[in-house]
Amino acid sequence: MALSPTDVTQLAAVDSARAARVLSEVRAATLSGQRSPVAPRPVIERSWERARRHGVDPEHDFRSRPLTREEVRRRREATAIRHVLPVLREGLLSVADVARHIMVVADDEGRVLWREGNASVLRAADGLGFEVGADWREEVVGTNGVGTPAVVRRPVQVFASEHFHRSQTSWTCSGAPLTDPRDGSLLGVVDVSGPLETMHPATLAWVDSVAKLAEARLRELHLGSLERLRAVAAPALARLAGRALVVDRDGWTAAVTGMPYTGRVALPTPLAPGPRWLPPLGLCAVEPLADGWLLRVSEEPVPEGPARIALDLTRPRRCSMTVSCGAASWTRELSPRHAELLYLLALHPAGRGAAALAEEMFGDPGRTVTVRAEMSRVRRYLGGFLEHRPYRFREDVEVAMLLPDNRRDLLPHSTAPAVARVR
Repeated sequence: MALSPTDVTQLAAVDSARAARVLSEVRAATLSGQRSPVAPRPVIERSWERARRHGVDPEHDFRSRPLTREEVRRRREATAIRHVLPVLREGLLSVADVARHIMVVADDEGRVLWREGNASVLRAADGLGFEVGADWREEVVGTNGVGTPAVVRRPVQVFASEHFHRSQTSWTCSGAPLTDPRDGSLLGVVDVSGPLETMHPATLAWVDSVAKLAEARLRELHLGSLERLRAVAAPALARLAGRALVVDRDGWTAAVTGMPYTGRVALPTPLAPGPRWLPPLGLCAVEPLADGWLLRVSEEPVPEGPARIALDLTRPRRCSMTVSCGAASWTRELSPRHAELLYLLALHPAGRGAAALAEEMFGDPGRTVTVRAEMSRVRRYLGGFLEHRPYRFREDVEVAMLLPDNRRDLLPHSTAPAVARVR
């Protein structure tokens, strides 16, 4: 009986050994350029292609030098993931230890920062170099439950021979990205790994649900920090005339005076005290205040001159946009969805309506509500340079795109049909 990729995934729930044999045949045929009895799942096939382009050898183990203890400690103290470790441990470890799994938490660069769980599985992981401080980026060790979710920015289970490297094919890994609710950036990945015979397809949903609980906890912590900043901001703003607001380090507004409330201000990185041009406020006097910034809005006009927007899509995990207007400029890291939208608008200078964008992003012209909601968020920091009906960049704005050398590396997280056609 012929099996589809979905069938193999379902088969793993009832006969992991047979599913592993099928996937071993798929891997051997695909990586040798022969016709495979079953096509790999699309997310796995694209990951294998990326690994080959990066020169990963599927048969010979390569291990980069792990981080020093001091560097691991520094990264642990710097990442927001440390605040939600109790959530991850409570949700995953009690089951993981009994079920012969381990929990692995990596940062946004694929470096393993925490690793806990079943003792025998931890020892086996040592043999793979799956240790604290190790580099498990996809471009270093191939398709895996840490590196691949970081690239595609969604949960991925890598079962047995879906791993690119032969040494990992006796394992199954289920990883989910951890996203910073403040700005949508990738914080890292939480993964549950173990011998293939102990795993189940439902593991992925379990890991993803715990990752979402952790993100919800980060959101609660952020709201609490805004409340504390608001208490400091109120007396400071009461003494000021004119327009001013207090924002946290990520631009989220704690309090305003003399102007309508705006949820967030796009802050350049890094931001320093002094006169700065901030969209959409214009020229502002920037002063540090507690754990945020006091922004006093000037009544001077926005700097004049030609406007230029550069979209940098060369780094899959850190797409960004730099806006220059006269002598002022600012840079913003883009969420995966906003990177898709701005790329599509740059491809079509004449503009796209909501239905056309929905078709290009989702293959469904009816999803206009989602498109309009995302474009509303984009316009909060780029509104002065965008027009709508249809959505497009302003005619007097020069738009430049920096693209990967290989078009198949373009927005690897994206499942948008329009992006897939270009890749």
